Amino acid sequence: MTATIDTRAQGASPYDADAGLAGIGTPPAARRPFAPASRTASTPPSAPAPARVPAPAPAPRSAAPSTLPNGGVGASGTGARRGVITVTASVGPRYGEILTPGALAFLALLHDRFDARRDELIAQRQLRRQDIADGGDPDFRASTRPVRDDPHWRVAGSRNAPGLEDRRVEITGPTDPKMTINALNSGARCWLADAEDASSPTWPNVIEGQLALHDAIRGTLAFTNEAGKEYSLRSADLVDLPTIVFRPRGWHLDEAHLRYTDANGITSSALGSLVDFGLYFFHNAAELIARGRGPYFYLPKLEGYREARLWNEVFEVAQDALGIPRGTVRATVLIETLPAAFEMEEILYELRDHCAGLNAGRWDYLFSVIKCFRTRGESYVLPDRAQVTMTAPFMRAYTELLVATCHKRGAHAIGGMSAFIPDRRNPEVTRQAFQQVAADKKREAGDGFDGTWVAHPDLIPVAEAEFDAVLGDAPNQVSRLRDDVVVGQHDLLDVASARRGGATVTSTGLRSNVTVAVRYLDAWLRGTGAAALDSLMEDAATAEISRSQVWQWIASGTLTDDDRQAITRERVEAILLDVVASLPHDHGNRIDDAAAIFRAVALEDDFPAFLTNPAYQGYLVGSPVDRP
Repeated sequence: MTATIDTRAQGASPYDADAGLAGIGTPPAARRPFAPASRTASTPPSAPAPARVPAPAPAPRSAAPSTLPNGGVGASGTGARRGVITVTASVGPRYGEILTPGALAFLALLHDRFDARRDELIAQRQLRRQDIADGGDPDFRASTRPVRDDPHWRVAGSRNAPGLEDRRVEITGPTDPKMTINALNSGARCWLADAEDASSPTWPNVIEGQLALHDAIRGTLAFTNEAGKEYSLRSADLVDLPTIVFRPRGWHLDEAHLRYTDANGITSSALGSLVDFGLYFFHNAAELIARGRGPYFYLPKLEGYREARLWNEVFEVAQDALGIPRGTVRATVLIETLPAAFEMEEILYELRDHCAGLNAGRWDYLFSVIKCFRTRGESYVLPDRAQVTMTAPFMRAYTELLVATCHKRGAHAIGGMSAFIPDRRNPEVTRQAFQQVAADKKREAGDGFDGTWVAHPDLIPVAEAEFDAVLGDAPNQVSRLRDDVVVGQHDLLDVASARRGGATVTSTGLRSNVTVAVRYLDAWLRGTGAAALDSLMEDAATAEISRSQVWQWIASGTLTDDDRQAITRERVEAILLDVVASLPHDHGNRIDDAAAIFRAVALEDDFPAFLTNPAYQGYLVGSPVDRP
């Protein structure tokens, strides 16, 4: 079965990727020719090989077999020269309800159109990252200034998007059945259904998460745990529950269990972003609309407007293919990379007919800052993660600019997530968590944010009270323009402001980074993507901060301020061995593998762009938790 659509360009942007609005800017003759880099399975060119590979990695993306793998489920049997998606993993109960021929054909269609474009964008990321590492500071683009200066355009926002008008408190979490039910029963206004940083991308998590969403949308989801406790939705009517906003994986991640073979017979891993988006959209878009909601998405890890443009084209193709009117999709973009902070308006513009707003993804933003400036010396070194607050001048500039940009264009500004979580068995920990979260949300509401994130149901009333105090009965404060905000390049790049304010690098912070990274990776390799560690909710983003700080501190020759000792590989290795020895090696633990990954992504000369890529290919794929 194949799906066909009109592939002619439609709805072209008034400015192209290099020239600017209506051709203003760099003339076409001056553009550098671009040759996309080749890619292998999921590991970026700079990623070191894992120390030990317990399971064979999938074939490289550039492999070209003469025939499809035996036993695969092809997306097309017509003989037409179109791409094919093949399932190469074992399937569990009900997987066939998600991996239908029609759904696989839809995924093949998306890959036909966008697989190569994604590769080009990933290569462009690497070039830009190297440029920053070599001393080229990111800045607001001159070529797209006409877009920023044009006062007339607006995004779709929440217009004709039922359930997105009031987003004052959103709960986040993975999409397994239990967490899906808990989130939808939580009383939050929205639920970020997370297939990305809060999810370990095992094959069961990917497909069973889709099944949980499929059933929840139709009001039939129920779950019984091993102890016999039953979980069910408090209502079968979708409009009685938090609005679902689904977050697929970012552009950088592949899906090893599905293979894409293009019309020329070239085969590669499918793209995690298109798999997650495509399966959710194919099965649920029409059902969501029929039940009073819509297909809404969070878009992670974007590094610029070209990547937003690609998502917009994905939305157009998907809507056309399934007969859904253009503009039905609404996306909220996470501004969680330093390059994207300089292109907020351009990102909104590219997605304007499909855009609901922007989110301040604070933890990944810190990771991106470290990644971009990791080789730029001591003046770009951040202090302990726990000491980098949202009141640090460079972080304040980022959030203030986000609110002002959103409201200027009619978009919602959604705040970030405090990592603090309550402990129902420890009243003092709970009291401190409530106090920290209340202060954080009071600041966001006062700054003009229209909503915020929490990671635990008990925090919803705390966050809601702070937003209620500012919003009252109004669903949002988009009409509150922040004309007082003036943020320039220096403000966003003033990383040293955190340490000038008194924050330090400490031996305690160093040990905490090692401990958090290893413990989180152990949980991730066991199939858990959001882990409560020491009263903090840790996910892939906070693990990335932990390992990248260690790498930067070593590369910069940083001294810990409390004992004036240099942070070296030898010192970190000693801490790592001590941490590993101190952790319980219970049945099924992956602590030794977690330590091996940490060495590869924090202690080697090369710096992998994401730890999840080598960890996924070398340690997660083919492991016991990766099988249904």
